[in-house]
Amino acid sequence: MVETIPLMVVKKDNTIEPFDRDKLINRLARATVKRPVQIEDLEKMVEDIVQELKNQFRREVSSDEIGELVLRRLKDIDKVAYIRFASVYRDFNDIDSFVRIISELNEEK
Repeated sequence: MVETIPLMVVKKDNTIEPFDRDKLINRLARATVKRPVQIEDLEKMVEDIVQELKNQFRREVSSDEIGELVLRRLKDIDKVAYIRFASVYRDFNDIDSFVRIISELNEEK
């Protein structure tokens, strides 16, 4: 029997907790409220991220790295959800933060 080692998340305050797939899916669901995004797409995205980290034989990963992996994928799925998720994940605290990320998205077109 192969025992899998749980993926641990190092949070911004340096506490460590087990990766919670449902918690991430719930946060993504909030970012995609009233957007044309299916829950199955979010579940697949989270599964892809978990698999990518497992393929790297990672035991610990920072919450920042998970956030960046999510943003990279979410940008291709829905730009409004991307901005919503980024505003919480990157802790936007002023209008300039929103303007900057929208400008970046516009430049990529």
